[in-house]
This record gives sequence, structure tokens and C-alpha cells, in this order.
Amino acid sequence: MSRKYFGTDGVRGRVGDSPITPDFVLRLGFAAGEVLVRRGNVGPEGPAVLIGKDTRISGYMLEAALQAGLAAAGVDVMLCGPMPTPGVAYLTRALRLQAGIVISASHNPYDDNGIKFFSADGGKLPDAVEAEIEAALERPLTCRPSAELGKARRIEDAAGRYIEFCKSTFPNALHLRGLKIVVDCAHGAAYHIAPHVFHELGAEVVAIGNQPNGLNINDACGATRPQALSEAVVANGADLGIALDGDGDRLIMVDAKGRCYDGDQLLYVIARERARNGGIAGVVGTLMSNLALERALEAEGIAFVRAKVGDRYVLELLQERGWQLGGENSGHIICLDKHTTGDGIVSALQVLTALVQHQRTLEELAGALKLYPQRLINVRIRRGVDWQSHPSIQRTYADIESRLGKRGRLLLRASGTEPVLRVMVEGEDGAEVEALAREMADCVERALAA
Repeated sequence: MSRKYFGTDGVRGRVGDSPITPDFVLRLGFAAGEVLVRRGNVGPEGPAVLIGKDTRISGYMLEAALQAGLAAAGVDVMLCGPMPTPGVAYLTRALRLQAGIVISASHNPYDDNGIKFFSADGGKLPDAVEAEIEAALERPLTCRPSAELGKARRIEDAAGRYIEFCKSTFPNALHLRGLKIVVDCAHGAAYHIAPHVFHELGAEVVAIGNQPNGLNINDACGATRPQALSEAVVANGADLGIALDGDGDRLIMVDAKGRCYDGDQLLYVIARERARNGGIAGVVGTLMSNLALERALEAEGIAFVRAKVGDRYVLELLQERGWQLGGENSGHIICLDKHTTGDGIVSALQVLTALVQHQRTLEELAGALKLYPQRLINVRIRRGVDWQSHPSIQRTYADIESRLGKRGRLLLRASGTEPVLRVMVEGEDGAEVEALAREMADCVERALAA
């Protein structure tokens, strides 16, 4: 699919710059509404969608524009305010709505924002529907007759509904009593939800990153900046720490000594627990998943395959294979036996299930996986630049790949959310990995500057 506005995770950009402007989001709401009305499969009251958002100050403006566009197309709107992305996915399905919409830029800084959609079943919007919305954006903005306009109402118990859903993914026979957990909400959408989930399951909770002001989302906190969590775990003598990102779909954990565990290590813990309890067909990772994870799972007799980077591609491959577990080293973990999409809180509860069930620490269970040194360097590039066919980049890539052999991997990929080329090298020797990553990144910078 050729996309003009939609990236790998909805429409995203800097607030005030196209396409994240009030007029575009108004048109996007109208276009999405038109598609929903045309696709039918709605009750006698007409189509209805849910809108949730994270805590960015721009969310107020974009929510109003989106709501106006949908109403103009004859679509009813339900508003739930700040809500993690997976919470919107759950509520869309639970309330039998036609779609869910999240206003968020996930782990990005506060001056970015974005719009992403969920289908009626709580999954990512299919490519075909995104293509219809893009086509509708090319048509003039109009308005339904007054009697056919959409209405709006607020769901007052949205947070409570989602808290109960998260708790339902933890075994009834287990509890978290006796555990002291630091929860870093990244000043994001889970600030009023995540601490309650773990507390109501019995844990003593210390919440940090839970005072959003519209400007501090992901600011030196959360899953992308876990140093604050590490320090808080040690300072509070906690058993472990849980860090989410701004929209609550990403997870990083910290042990009692303040050491961080990424998505690959947490995925390994969950996969081994699944294997002990009735078996597991296989695990889907991505091109960025550590080679050590692949080899460790295969040693356990668990099949492993790689998808393109992006949780939507992990989900697609899981559905294609009929498997239930996959994820990214960034902390997006998908447990399809628990939820339709990646969920940081639910994923943390799956790790905690293994810890409580076996009375082991995070260090003991996750530390069994020794990750290979991996170096990721982001090189800023112009959007749309043809880096793949540049001769010097091709030569250097082939040379480094040859030198690594079977001892490691080299990967170049353009980000789906930022104007950067990601250079990743991993291997058995940390010094070699660092040198080769820097060599490849320098080559890219020289080539594209020229």
C-alpha cells in the first residue's frame, strides 16, 4: 500500500506542522467517518467511535477537531479522556463500537502527536480501510444534514473498566502481596491506571511519572528513559520496577539492583512460562530482536521467526501463523491470549505471573538470557531519500556483513515514525560491535551529506 499520510502506526508528526494541524485532523475525522458510514455493519442508531488520548497538551485541540469531523459525517463520538492505547482497543471491542481512535505520539516528546485507529475487534485498522480513508481525504469536506449529525458523550467509568480488564489477565489464584513495586507512568496515559492495577492485586506501589502537566510526557522518565526508575527502585528498596511509555503499550522492567530488562528479555520470561504450562507454538520477534533471544528460544524447543520492525507486523505474522506471543526489544509485547494488541500493563502482569508462580526474582528468571552486545545509531536523513541504492553504503554494508559472518548481524532500516535511518550492529564482541556500528553510521552520514 502506498501511503500519503498513514505510517506504520497511524498519522504522526510535529504539532503545527502538516499533517498534525487542526484543519487536517478535522478533515481526517470527516474522512474516517465517511468510510465508517459507507462500510455499514452498524446498528439502528448509526456508527459510533471511541476517542482516547494521552496527556499531551495538544490532545485537547486535536480531540476537538477530530470530534467535529466525525460529527459532521454523522458519527457518534464517545470520549474517555486520557487512556492507554491498549485501553482504547479494549473498550472499542467491549462497547461494540465501529472503531477506536487514539490521539498519541507514543514514546515521542510532547510537541509531537498523532492519530491512530483500531477496528471494531480491537485490532489495528486494516490497510484497505486506511487506503479508503486516504482516498476520502482527497474529497471536499461537507456536512450531513442537521438531523443526521453525530452526537458526543463522555464515558465516566472508562478507567475503572480498563483496570478490571487488566487485573483479569492475572491468575485468580495468585496475588502480589509482599512485593514492593515502583511504577513509572512516564507522565502519560496510564498515570491514573497502572498504579491501581498493581495495588489492587496486592502489591505495595510507589508511583513515579504520575503527575502529567501536558508538557512532561516521556521527559527523562518512562520506558525510553528508565534511569529514573532504576534509581527509584534502589532508593525505595523495592523488589522490582515497571516502566511504561507515554501511551502505555511499551514495557521495560528493572530488578531490585536497578538493572534494566528490555522487551527481548521479558519476552523470553513469558515464553518460557508458556512452554512450562502446556507448550507454545512459537514466538514472533522482529529484525531488531537480539540474536541471543532467537538462539535461547530454539534451545528450549520454541520456534522463532522475525517480522519487520513495528508491532503491526508482529501482529500480522502472529495471525498468519496462528501463534499467540510476540514482541519487540523496545518493549512492545503482544499476548494474543490476553489482548488484541500490545499492552504494557498486561505484559508486566505476565512476567509477574512467572515470578510469583515460581517464587523467583526478575534477575533469576530474565538474567538467564545473556544478550549479545547491540549498538543502535540513529542517523538523520531527509524523508524519501534513496539510501538503499547509494554505492558507498552498499559497499560498506557488504564489507561489514562479511566481517561479522555468523558471529553477528548488521541491519539498516528507515524509521516509520521519524526522519532517521537506524543503523544496528550486534555480535559477540562489544568493542567490535561499537566500531562497526560507528563505521556504518559514518558512511551513511558522508554519503547522504554528499
